[in-house]
Amino acid sequence: MNNNEISICVNKKARFNYEIIDKYTAGIVLTGTEIKSIRDRKVNINDSYCYFKDNELYVKQMHIAKYKFGNIYNHDEYNIRKLLLNKRELLKISNKMDIGISIIPLELYINKNGFAKLEISIAKGKKLYDKRRTIKERELKRKLRDYKI
Repeated sequence: MNNNEISICVNKKARFNYEIIDKYTAGIVLTGTEIKSIRDRKVNINDSYCYFKDNELYVKQMHIAKYKFGNIYNHDEYNIRKLLLNKRELLKISNKMDIGISIIPLELYINKNGFAKLEISIAKGKKLYDKRRTIKERELKRKLRDYKI
């Protein structure tokens, strides 16, 4: 993410629960009330995931709260949303798909042009002992950082 972009929502558990293999930036097809709720930071991507349907990539379980001034034009909070990527990128992602590989969103941000972008990653789920190793490494780095000060 550049300094011209505004971070809206970060999936903090993704880096703990998954081993990140590759990252991509995708646009999202949104309605008017959805983008207004995103700009109000009323969004959650912690439980969301991506999947392929008819050679297109979609994100599911991404919660965007209803816009408070939306009236009858409001959107469904857990709507399935299409992600916008090049054909080449979609082909790369579909070729890397294997058993145990997931496509998860890492971060939702608004770029300098005002468009909502979703940073997704191809990731492999970590085992319990990998998570323990991650915790141990993080605590060791914290101790070393505190010791140097």
